[in-house]
Formats: sequence, C-alpha cells, structure tokens
Amino acid sequence: MGMPWIQVAPGAPYFITEEGNAWTPIGQNDAITWPDFAGLFRRKDMAAVEGHLAYLVEHGVTVLRFMLEYAQTENRYFEKPAGKFQPNMIKLWDDLFALCEKYGLRILLTPYDTFWMWIRWNHHPYNQANGGPCRKRSQWLLCPETLKIIKNRLSFVAERWGSSGALFAWDLWNEIHPAHAENNPEVFNEFVVELSTHLREVELRLYGRTHLQTVSLFGPVLYEHPIVADVIFRHPQLDFATTHFYDAKTINHPKNTVASAICTGALIREALEHLHQPKPFFDSEHGPIHAFKDLHKTLPAPFDDEYFRHIQWAHFASGGAGGGMRWPNRHPHVLTYGMREAQKNLNKFLPLLSWSFFKRKNLNHEIKISSPALSGFACGDEHQALVWLLRKDKIEKNGLVSKVAEPVGFTISIPGLTSSRYLISYFDTISGMVIHTEEVEKRGVEELALTPPPIVADMAIAIRGDKV
Repeated sequence: MGMPWIQVAPGAPYFITEEGNAWTPIGQNDAITWPDFAGLFRRKDMAAVEGHLAYLVEHGVTVLRFMLEYAQTENRYFEKPAGKFQPNMIKLWDDLFALCEKYGLRILLTPYDTFWMWIRWNHHPYNQANGGPCRKRSQWLLCPETLKIIKNRLSFVAERWGSSGALFAWDLWNEIHPAHAENNPEVFNEFVVELSTHLREVELRLYGRTHLQTVSLFGPVLYEHPIVADVIFRHPQLDFATTHFYDAKTINHPKNTVASAICTGALIREALEHLHQPKPFFDSEHGPIHAFKDLHKTLPAPFDDEYFRHIQWAHFASGGAGGGMRWPNRHPHVLTYGMREAQKNLNKFLPLLSWSFFKRKNLNHEIKISSPALSGFACGDEHQALVWLLRKDKIEKNGLVSKVAEPVGFTISIPGLTSSRYLISYFDTISGMVIHTEEVEKRGVEELALTPPPIVADMAIAIRGDKV
C-alpha cells in the first residue's frame, strides 16, 4: 500500500492523513538544480540524493517544496519545445517520487518557476518567439493558448505521478502576480477556477479523489493590491492558504534575530485575520533574499541558524501550520546543520498537542506577560494552547540573543481556556527537550495563569487539557 494522501482536518486548520493521523508540514524549498538534488539529473549521483533524503527524515523533515522545472538555466525545462515533455526530466521526477515514497517524504509541487521564467522569458519555450503559445510574459494569465498548454502540463503530471501519496498538494501557480496579467489582479479568480477545476476533474476521473490545492503569493503584493486576498485566502476551491514572507526591513536583510521573529508573528496574525473560515495557513517561502541576491552576502551560520529557528517558532506558535518554508539564500544553496536541528526539534514538539482537534486562534496580543523583557507568540482554543516566548532585551552586537544573560522570571496568563485540568510542558527549543512539566487545574472564568521556569533566551510551552 502506498503513502496515505493528506487532507485538511475536519473542523481544525491543520492537516491529517486520510487514515486520520495528524501531519505537519516541516520542510523548506528545494530545487532540482541545487546541490542536494543535482545528482538526480541523468542519475549522476543517486546515492547522494538518497542519502540526503534519509538525512532529512532523521531531522524531522516531512515535506519539500519543489518547482517542476527550474528555469535559471536552459537544460531543465520540463517541456522543450512547448508541449513536448522531456524524457530526462520525466525520469528525474519518476526517481524523485519513488525515493520520496521510500522515505515517507512528501512534495508541495508547483508547476512553474515563475521567477526565472519571468527574468529569462526570452529563452523560455512558452515564448511565442521560441515557438510557444504566449506573445508576452505579461499575458501568462490572459492568453487562451497558454491556458491550454498549462492545463496540458497539469494533466500530464497528474496522470504520471498523481496516484502517489508523496504528492502532498499542488501550489497551482507560484507567486501569482498582477504583472502576469497586464497588471490586472481581477483576473486571478477566473484563472484559479480554470486550473483548479481542470485538475480536480482529471484527478477525480483517474483516482476518485483529489490532492489539496493552494496558490502562493509574494506577500507584499497584498498591500499593493488588497483584492488578491479574496483569491489567496478565501477562494472556495483552494484548500489552504500560502504566502511568502519577504518583509524588506526584518526578513530580507536581517540586522538581528528578534525583529524578524516579531515580524513573522505579526504576518501570521494578519494572514489568519484574512481567513473568514478557518483553514490551514503557512508561509511557503521566506529568507534573507536581499542580503543574498542583491548584496551578495551569506549570513554567518550562527546568526542564520538563530534567525531560522526564531522565524520557525514565531510562525508555528502564532498559528501557522508547521514552521514555514525557508528559501536557502546561502552559498552553497542549502540549509545548514543548525537549521536541520531546529526542524528536528520542532518535530519533537508535535506530540505535546492534539493538532487534529486544535481550533486555534492567534493570541499574540491577548496573552499577558508580566516581564517587558519578553515577546510572546501564541495561539489557542478552549482546550489547548501553544506559546513561544522570546527574550528581546538582551541582543548582542552580533544580532544574536545573549545565552549568558541573567534568567528573567515572569508570569503569563492565557485567555480562552475552559475549566479543566491541563498538562503544561515547557520545551527548550535549542536542545529539543521538555525541561519541566506540571499539571494545573483551571476553574471558573479566570484566565489560566502560569509561572514558567525563568528564561535566558527563549522557551516554548504546550498547554493541553484533559478533554482532548
């Protein structure tokens, strides 16, 4: 029997397998040309790729976000010419799906690398000048002939690999943008309906069920074109929502590891407010893109490891599904060992809460913390809560949070929890260990009040009632 398919939990904004087991997306962006997966092409080094997948599983990774082609070069097009699927690329994806099934990893698949496709449009097979269907890149979402060939690609992929549970979900269009439609975002809805409906019809015909669907967005577009929120967050045919966290001041070019976390918490809260009905949300791309791409700087590993870990926990504790998906933006273009340890430790935390029943709301502004030295990130419902606390008063000159500061004592109260007995687990995000547990009885209308162990740098807290 193959891997079970992933579904949205009924009544909770998280994911489950079709067997009913909780499943959390922990992973990052990868590409078929980057070092960890370059050996797939023409099977140049399959052993290295397989060893890497085993390593990922050992470090708690559950999902990889891939683009079907990576258009930065001329030799990884999935079609060349348009409509002719390349045998080397078909074999590459045959191998990748087989390996992911072997190791229990899943893929969030987006059919086009729209970033490099835009930049290198003169070379792309879809360009009419190269025999393709589309005259201008600004007409990708408008051209009827281009829509036909996009649907043709989706049909091919669904027929070839859609039976696999290793396919977590479809990101139908990477970073959908008004520039793809003559600067008219009003066409987004119809475009998504066309792709979503077509793909669902193909999968239902072939398999009697459908994989989950989303469409990703470069986050700052929300402020330039508020109308796109209706598609990204509230489209009735999309199963979950994803955006890309590229805040110019704190994430794209970070000066310290605290501001980026605070910004991430704010972006998660804002995203959840867009969701009129609860559905899973996560950031499917973030990273120091300006520092890396424009300034040609690779962040020092100790700084980048903490920046990664802080964003991950701010994302998770604020109500995102999983820890967000980093775009490496490093040289070499891979995640560090420290980032893998952070992913592993997030995975260790998962059993402390019941995700299939967690009807979370963001509580970043609602929790009360007695010490001004701490920033709080939280989400909860009537029976469970998740809190992450970050020290913000002791930032070293190198931008890292001090690990030798005097521990700060404090109290915290969490609203919304019903009268019950709660198991409280205090979790060290660096070591990946529960450092203390206690049982607390909450009665009446008063908020649940806790006195956690003093904090040097940061701490996560799982609060689980006896009714889940």
